[in-house]
Amino acid sequence: MNNKVAKARHYFLACLVALLTAGCVTETNKPNRQSVDKVKALELHIQLAEGYIRNSNRESARHHLRKAFEIDRNSAPATAAMAKLYELEGESKLAEESYRNALRRDRNLTTARNDYGLFLYRKKRYEEALEEFEIAAADLDYDNRARTLVNVGRTARKLGKDERAETVFKHALVLNRQLPSAMIELAEISFLKQDYANAKSYLDLYTTTTRPSARSLLLGIRIERTFGNKDKEASYALALRNLFPYSREYLEYKETMNH
Repeated sequence: MNNKVAKARHYFLACLVALLTAGCVTETNKPNRQSVDKVKALELHIQLAEGYIRNSNRESARHHLRKAFEIDRNSAPATAAMAKLYELEGESKLAEESYRNALRRDRNLTTARNDYGLFLYRKKRYEEALEEFEIAAADLDYDNRARTLVNVGRTARKLGKDERAETVFKHALVLNRQLPSAMIELAEISFLKQDYANAKSYLDLYTTTTRPSARSLLLGIRIERTFGNKDKEASYALALRNLFPYSREYLEYKETMNH
């Protein structure tokens, strides 16, 4: 979504929030309608806040979260959004406290559990992160379950649990066959197991679904070198040098060439 579209969407949602909030005030003789309007306004304030957080607009995000808490000071989704805002601001202690509060208020709020897992992962608290991801991935109705399974797999790899990782990456591809994050992980795991044919197959799938990354190009170099395909290896190497000249992967490639 480009900036113009995002701004227009946020403007539309903000207008809708204003209308709904006004409805909460004027429809005093219709308690059911008032209740519905408050729920909608709450959801929209949270949605706007999360959009602003994604765009690193802290001031606007905080404004909408204040409005959300005015409607429901115990809202679990608003508390989870506040956790993300705190994390954006580098307030790790407050962020973790808010994630925990959100999950205490609604233990089935899978989005918050996944986000808390990501927070823990970034802190390299992998055992705790894996526990949160596993619970989130067990929610069969969660829309982003495939991506959460990828989170399970990546964390499992950090803990040396490669068999568990491989299983969940394959499960993620069953749920979403166009998931490049699972493809690159399976390509790398297959390569490390010396299953070079599958490694190449997964990497080829990856390259048809997304743009190359430094990681995928270095892996491509290694796979094609194993097969003795010098032209394809050179093609990957050229792309790595041109697209990611300052990457760790390019430095690693240059070191192998110097030995």
